[in-house]
Parts: sequence; structure tokens; C-alpha cells
Amino acid sequence: MKKYLFVIGDIHGEYDLFKSLLEHVDDSLHQLVLIGDLLDRGKKSKECLMLGYRLVKDRQAIYLRGNHEQIFLDFLKDPENRYPNYLLNGGGETIESLLHKGALEEYSPTEISLMIQSRYKELIGFLDTLPYYFEWKDYVCVHAGVNLQLKNWQDTSHRDFLWIRGEFHHTMNRTDKTFVFGHTPSSYLYKDDTKTKLWLFDRKVGLDGGGVYGGSIHGVIFSEEGIVQDVEYFNNQKWEPKF
Repeated sequence: MKKYLFVIGDIHGEYDLFKSLLEHVDDSLHQLVLIGDLLDRGKKSKECLMLGYRLVKDRQAIYLRGNHEQIFLDFLKDPENRYPNYLLNGGGETIESLLHKGALEEYSPTEISLMIQSRYKELIGFLDTLPYYFEWKDYVCVHAGVNLQLKNWQDTSHRDFLWIRGEFHHTMNRTDKTFVFGHTPSSYLYKDDTKTKLWLFDRKVGLDGGGVYGGSIHGVIFSEEGIVQDVEYFNNQKWEPKF
């Protein structure tokens, strides 16, 4: 087991910020964990997905399943029904990144799905195996959170691991674990649109700084005792829906 844990928050296609954070990772010391949502909204989802894949294969990183990885996979399996919701969640940028600009106007949802599955078979198979959480010492890394009302948090449903918000944020943590999560931007948790800093409460660490919305992306280093360093990079662009 590595001496430190290095957790990177929601990337959402912001490839340059992703690479900047990785410059701080020392593979001899850090167990790298990607909290999920590498794709959608940002323009370089393909590059982020392929980098996440290589980090797992070549550097023993842990890449957790996020709700955006899940809705991407769901779209591929049921394109006609899932297409409107996927576009609503920023999937148009991912489709163009994986295929080419203008692909949405050129092809039907079914054609898009078939082309992506044909060209990226290995990547899609990899995404379909992503774990829902990762334990390191007294820490649990998870995309959205867990159901703290259950006797055993590990019995959390797959949907809650990916989507839960308020029930997790506001339920007292009576476990012996510290939960490190993304999914919900800290500005929402602080109820302040200007906040990008880590949300620290009740042995819960929220590290989604809302990077794709013009906020920041965090890379947080943990030791057994707590947070060692928070590396934060700010984004000078803000995603706006266009599809």
C-alpha cells in the first residue's frame, strides 16, 4: 500500500487541468484515484478518457465510475431513448470529441452509438468494469457518496454511489470512515457561487470545485492523519450548453 492517497476530482473534459494535476503525482508515494466524471461538457473528453485508461493500465491508478461514465454507457446501449438526456448532461461534446465536429447533425443517435462502439471497443469495455468505490486505510473514495442510513454503507445501491446528494451530505456519519467524494460542486454545498474550496464536514471531503463551470479542479493528497496538500487549478472558461 502506498504511503499517500492522491485523489483527483471531477474533470469533465478539461484535459489541460487534468495534466497539470498529474504533474504532482509521484507513483512511488501516491496511490492515484480518479473520482469519476472524466467526460462530458468539456471539449477534450476523448483525451481525458484515454488518459484515465492509460493511468489504470500503466500506473495502477484507480478510476472510479461516475454518473457521467454511466449515462454515456447507458446512451450507447439505448441511444434513441437516452439521447435527449445525454445531450442535456453535456454528452454532445463527448460525441464530437470521440467522432468529429458536426457528428450530431450528420448522424442519428443509433449511428453515433454504433460508430463509437466500433471505434472504441476496448475503452468501452474498460469503462463498463469501473468500480463504484475504493477503500484506502480509513478513507473511502466514491463518486457521489453513500447511504449513511444503512447499517452497512457498503450496501449502498449502485445508483446512490453515482447520484446521491443531500441524503448523504446531511446525514450524520456514524461510521469509522472518511468519505472523499465529488459529483456535487462545493459552491452548492456552501450555498455560495463563489466558493471552490474543499467542503470539509463530518468526516466528508467534497472535492468538486466546479471546474467545468469556471471554478476549479482539485488534487488532494491524504496521509493516515489527514490532508497533506490540496492542489487546486482554476479554469478560465465556463461550459455553456450548446446542443
